Amino acid sequence: MTVTGPRRPGCQREPGPPRVDLVIAPTPLHRAPRLSHELGVELFLKRDDLTGAGLGGNKLRGLEYLIADALAQGCDSLVTGAGPQSNWTMLAALACLRYRIEPHIVCYGTAPGRAEGNLRLHRWLGTGVRFTGSAERSSVDAGIDAVTAGLRAAGRRPYPVPRGGATPLGAFGYLRASQELAVQLAGLDQPPAGLWLATGSCGTQAGLLAGAVLTGAAYQVVGVTVSRPAEECRPRVHGLARAVATLAGLDRGIPSPDVRDGWIGPGYGVPSAAGQAAARLTAVTEGVFLDPVFGAKAMAALISEARAGHLHGPQVFLVSGGAPTLFAGPALDADGAR
Repeated sequence: MTVTGPRRPGCQREPGPPRVDLVIAPTPLHRAPRLSHELGVELFLKRDDLTGAGLGGNKLRGLEYLIADALAQGCDSLVTGAGPQSNWTMLAALACLRYRIEPHIVCYGTAPGRAEGNLRLHRWLGTGVRFTGSAERSSVDAGIDAVTAGLRAAGRRPYPVPRGGATPLGAFGYLRASQELAVQLAGLDQPPAGLWLATGSCGTQAGLLAGAVLTGAAYQVVGVTVSRPAEECRPRVHGLARAVATLAGLDRGIPSPDVRDGWIGPGYGVPSAAGQAAARLTAVTEGVFLDPVFGAKAMAALISEARAGHLHGPQVFLVSGGAPTLFAGPALDADGAR
C-alpha cells in the first residue's frame, strides 16, 4: 500500500490513504467475564465507544480519511445527513469543526420542538441542520445534493458524503481497525470465532470484512442489520469491502458477508424490547452502556445465539458508541421499556 496525495497539516503519513488524527488508538479490547458467565461463551468487548473525540464512536475511524480527503481537495465545507439522533452526523460535525471545515447536516423528518441527544449537541455547537420535511430516510440523499449545489452556486467548495459515511474511503477506517485488533488478539490462547457488530449503512462491516482478509483473521465478521433487510445489506457490504480491498492494494477475494436479520424490532431508530434487555444485561454485568438503536440490537442477536448453544469459541463484540442517544426520547423503565 502506498500513500498518495500531498501532506496536509494534521494528516498522518502511513500505509494507505492519508488520514487526520481523530482516534485515540488502540481502543481497549477486554474480557467481559460476568457477561461471559451469563452466556456460557467467552466474550470480549472492543471498545470503540472510547475513540476519543466527543463522546466517542465508530464513525471517527472513517472520518479520519474523509476529512483528510476534504482537506486535500481544498474543501471549505462538508455536507452529509441522517436522522436527527444520528451519531454519524454529530461526530462528522465535530471532526469538521476541529479541522476548520464548515459542517452542513441534512435530517429527514421535521425539526422537533425539544432538542435532545445528538440534536441538542448540534444546536449547542451551532451546526447548520436542515430537515427535509419527509419521514423517508432516502429524502436525505436529495437534501445532501441540494445543499451541495447551493453551496457551489455561492462559490463554496463543499465535500458531500452519503449517509453514514458509507464510501470506500470511509470504510477504510475499519480495515485499519482490523490491523489494530489483530495485534490485540495475538496474545490470546484461542483466537475468536466471531466478531459481532451492528450493521446500518454497511461501511463498518465492509471495512472489517476486508480487514479480516488482509490480516488472515480466523473469525467470522457477523453483522446484525438494524436498518434494512439483510438481503439489501449483503451486496452493499460486499461491494464496499471489495472497493476497500482495492484501496489497500489487496488482490485476494472477499467472501460473502454474514448479515443477520430479525433484530430491527419496531423499526430503524426505535428501541426494541430484546435490544433493551440485552443492553441492560450488558450494563449490569460489565458496566458498559449500549445505544438502543445499534449496539443493543446487535447484542440481543449475540445473546440469543449464545443461549441457543450456537456459538463455539470466543466472540468479540464491537461497542460502536452512540451515548447521546441514551438521552433522547422517553425515559427507560427498569425492564428496558420506554
